[in-house]
Amino acid sequence: MIEIKDSEIKVEFYRASGPGGQHRNTTDSAVRIRHLPTGIVANASESRSQFQNREVAMERLKQALARMERKIKKRISTRVPKRAKENRLSAKKITSEKKRLRSTID
Repeated sequence: MIEIKDSEIKVEFYRASGPGGQHRNTTDSAVRIRHLPTGIVANASESRSQFQNREVAMERLKQALARMERKIKKRISTRVPKRAKENRLSAKKITSEKKRLRSTID
């Protein structure tokens, strides 16, 4: 699990938009968390509760950091088997012969 220090993040609260009525329109329940070292931003405004939104945003930030730290394995190219190469070439020869026979003879 990734540990995030309080000194590395900046938490902002703002008024959420969308449906929810008077309660949602009067409270700053939406949360935006910025991870200062990386610049990653996580938002949450689903709930009417600022506390729940903070938890959701923190979880999203942790997932984004985990995605960023994941190393992509380099692809190791494999050799084409000899028999597969022979089959492909024989199919090409058959096709080219068909096309050659299609052309008009002068």
